[in-house]
Parts: sequence; structure tokens; C-alpha cells
Amino acid sequence: MEGSKYITFTISKTKRIALIAHDGMKKQLIDWCAQHKEVLQKHFLCGTGTTARLITEYTGLPVKAYNSGPLGGDQQIGAKIVEGDIDLVIFFSDPLEAQPHDPDVKALLRIAQVYDIPMANNKSTADFLITSKYMDEEYDHNVINFQANVMARVESMSK
Repeated sequence: MEGSKYITFTISKTKRIALIAHDGMKKQLIDWCAQHKEVLQKHFLCGTGTTARLITEYTGLPVKAYNSGPLGGDQQIGAKIVEGDIDLVIFFSDPLEAQPHDPDVKALLRIAQVYDIPMANNKSTADFLITSKYMDEEYDHNVINFQANVMARVESMSK
């Protein structure tokens, strides 16, 4: 399969979900988590610093905390996506407030897209994802075969 353009990965029945929210959206994400607690408690949850701690405090859901977003938490989540350790991202971003770590946020959005990870950036999209039939079953998705891509690029440069 080394020459294949894509590799198929399986997202397991138990999802690894990253929960992130800008300061102005934290309450909305906490409320959303409380509303969907029954579903979320069946999955592994992680998130950026303050958001993770607040969700645990207000909902009782266990959420593994990484650094806060401005201190590298978004990049930590992105690295976990690359490592295959995150299957879904719920990121309530604040479209009306400038963020000092906006390049990190854009990098996270890009890496989720590159690795074909479902990502919600508002409540209605998160509602659609959390109520999807795929939340209760395995899901196969295709990711770019980076090894084949690199080999093709090296080959084209050596000509």
C-alpha cells in the first residue's frame, strides 16, 4: 500500500474528543457538555487548560487537561491529532474577539483538515456531530499517505 494516495484509519467506537473554547465561549461549551453528558461520558475527553478544568468542575466529566491555548494547548491538541490520538474536535471559537494565539488556532484547524478529523466550531455543528450515528460505531476515514507523498516528491526532484 506504500504507493497508495490514501491510508484508511478506523475511528473506534469510543471516541477521543478534544474540547476547546475561547474565553467568551467557555460557558456555552460547558452548557453543551452538560446537555450531552450522557453521550460524552462514554468517550475519552481532553481539552485545553482552563476549558478542561471548568468542564470537569461544572459537569463532573473527566477531561484530561493540556496547556491553555495561548500557552501551547492548541499545538498540543494538534500534535495528538498527528499522532492519531484524537478522533474529534469540538472547538467553540469566538468569531467576534481577536485572539493573541490566532496562528496556533489556524494551525489546529488545518491539521484537523489534513488528517480528516471531524471538527465543530460552533454549537449547531457540535449538535450534529454528537447526535450522528457514527458516535456509536466505528468509522473508517481516508488520510493522505504522507510516506507515499514524500517519496513521490523526492523522486520528482531527483529527475
